[in-house]
Amino acid sequence: MAAQPAERSFDVIVVGAGIMGSCAAHAAASRGARVLLLEQFDLLHQRGSSHGESRTIRATYPQPHYPPMVRLSRRLWDDAQRDSGYAVLTPTPHLDLGPRDDPAFLASVANGGATVLAPAAADAPRPAWAEAFRVPDGWAAASSELGGVMKATKAVAMFQALAAKMGAVVRDRTEVVDVARKGEGTTTTIVVKTANGEEFHGGKCIITVGAWTSKLVKSVTGADLPVQPLHTLICYWKVKPGHERELTTEAGFPTFASYGLPYIYSTPSMEYPGLIKIAMHGGPPCDPDGRDWAIGPGEDGLVEPVARWIDEVMPGRVETAGGPVVRQACMYSMTPDEDFVIDFLGGQEFGRDVVVGAGFSGHGFKMGPAVGRILAEMALDGESGTAAEAGVELRHFGIGRFDGNPTGNARSY
Repeated sequence: MAAQPAERSFDVIVVGAGIMGSCAAHAAASRGARVLLLEQFDLLHQRGSSHGESRTIRATYPQPHYPPMVRLSRRLWDDAQRDSGYAVLTPTPHLDLGPRDDPAFLASVANGGATVLAPAAADAPRPAWAEAFRVPDGWAAASSELGGVMKATKAVAMFQALAAKMGAVVRDRTEVVDVARKGEGTTTTIVVKTANGEEFHGGKCIITVGAWTSKLVKSVTGADLPVQPLHTLICYWKVKPGHERELTTEAGFPTFASYGLPYIYSTPSMEYPGLIKIAMHGGPPCDPDGRDWAIGPGEDGLVEPVARWIDEVMPGRVETAGGPVVRQACMYSMTPDEDFVIDFLGGQEFGRDVVVGAGFSGHGFKMGPAVGRILAEMALDGESGTAAEAGVELRHFGIGRFDGNPTGNARSY
């Protein structure tokens, strides 16, 4: 096979420049690999799942395989902030609330090392911010130290800048339409074709295209990867007068999550003064190439349950009359079990030359640096030493878990 021009030939080609792809490109470039990062839209666009003002970080998960990845990622966030010279993560406490007998809540508290708070009526020390919550009868609240708010778009930009600083080539407005392997043995190469007719050649390829994963994998392999895009809604509500500072990161207010139906999550008042982000996990299926961008009555199913929760749990702090002040559309890329897909594409066609990171199911952003490091190591080394050292068990994220079992790792809770 004829040698490719230097600007067309790379050690690793990363397809998709959201948080996962940008972190993977940074991790591979930091190893000295020649890296190409491709994005189908403009860099830092708002059409996927990595944009916006904020994301949370927490280690309280009902599944025991996530806390080690969160803790690894927290260290890598610090490393990237040090290298970039600016911050994208603001540490806060984290609070989990839920029914005392809810298995997911209890497992999250145990796995995340959270401390159950004394009831309001008890004569025991409690953080000042706990008074903002009216914990329902039969519920409990647990706090943990590992919490925080990440500036999402700023974080993606940081990893792209770090990758470029280390020599990665970053290209936007470059839609990938095909990935193929050519050659045999030591002469194999991955050929990535774009919509405008360009071809790039790489030793390895990492696919991190979020909500477009199923479409790309289907067109490349003919296989159905169960990653379903969902339309979701981010809601910012008005803080009641006199409590504006109380609910801020400066005052030490926590990120929080509420278990049960619906699952509610929140960040402190930060990006919009006087407003607090409180939203509901989930949403209806959507086509990433045919979304309805209108914000209207059809989304009440993602608003009214949140308003009811606020009226029950935070009635003295947050105003629900008139609904949320700001509504922002976003997407999830959901697997049936809400576990990630981190695996080789496999088969005779691709073997271990193409790695897929997908299905981050609305909770993956916080783990972006860890996922990116793992994907880069899998591409370059055929395995992830970092995952093994950190106690991250990648067997939970294999594509094969859906073979003959469409629900994968789904649990009763």
